[in-house]
Amino acid sequence: MQMESWGFKVKIGETIGKRDFTFGGTDLERLADFQKMMDDPNIKAIMCARGGYGFVRIIDQLDFSSFKNNPKWIIGFSDVTVMHCHLSRNYGIASIHSKMCNSFPDDWSKAEPIQIETILSIKNALIGEQMGYTSPTNLNNRLGKVEGILVGGNLSIIETLAGSRSDLDTKNKILFIEDTGEYLYSIDRMLWNLKRSEKLKNLKGLIIGGFKVKPDDVGEEFGKTIYDIVLEKVKEYNYPVAFDFPIGHQRNNFALKCSANHVLEVSKTGSTLRSI
Repeated sequence: MQMESWGFKVKIGETIGKRDFTFGGTDLERLADFQKMMDDPNIKAIMCARGGYGFVRIIDQLDFSSFKNNPKWIIGFSDVTVMHCHLSRNYGIASIHSKMCNSFPDDWSKAEPIQIETILSIKNALIGEQMGYTSPTNLNNRLGKVEGILVGGNLSIIETLAGSRSDLDTKNKILFIEDTGEYLYSIDRMLWNLKRSEKLKNLKGLIIGGFKVKPDDVGEEFGKTIYDIVLEKVKEYNYPVAFDFPIGHQRNNFALKCSANHVLEVSKTGSTLRSI
C-alpha cells in the first residue's frame, strides 16, 4: 500500500467493502466505524475512502468530546466538506481537503505525473511540510495579497449546511469553493445563497477551484459563464479573487489545510496560496 511506503501504519475501517444501497454500510455501521477511529488514541489521521453522499446523516450523532482534546487529521473532499465545515465552525480544528482512497492508482508505476503529484501533496500535509500552490493568470482574477484562515470545500455542501450546527463561518476567512455536475443556473442560485447569507461579504479572499458544469438543456441556456456568475456576486467587495485553482473534482486536486492560516496572492502573473 502506498501510504505504508511513506512510513505510515494503516488500519482499515470496518465498513470498507460494505454496502447499503448507495452508502458504504448503514448509518449505524458508518457512525460506529468513524466514532471508533475518532476515539482511538493510536490513530493520528482518518482518510475517507470516497465521497458521494451520507456524512450529513451521521454528523450530529458523532461525539467529539474525545476528539476535540486529542484531534487528528480528517482527510477527504466532496461530501467530506460536511466534516471540514463542522470542525471549522465548532472547534477551529484543522483538517485536510484532498483526494481520498478511491483516487489512488492501482498501479503507481502507470500513474500520470499530476496524479502522483496531487497524492504526494497529502503526504506532505501529513508530515508538516509548508503547502504552496500556484495557478496561471486569468483575466477575470482580481488582484491583491491577503492573509487569513482558509475554509471551504464543495459549494453545494456548503449551501445545504446553512442554518445548521455545521454552518460555515466565513467572516475574515479565505474561502475556496469547487463543484461538479451542476447546471450553471444551480451554481448561480447557490452563490446567491452565499451572498444573501453574507458569506461573501467579509471575506479576506476568494478562491474558485474546478467547476465541471452540466451542459445547459437545449432552449434553456443560462447565458452566463462561471466567471460572470462569481464576479456578479462579489462586485461590491474589494478582496482578491483567484479562478481556476487546482482543487476540486479533477485530477489536479491538491491537498489544502482547512482552518489553517494561509497567504493568498493574486498578481498579474498568476495566483499563489501558501500555508504559514
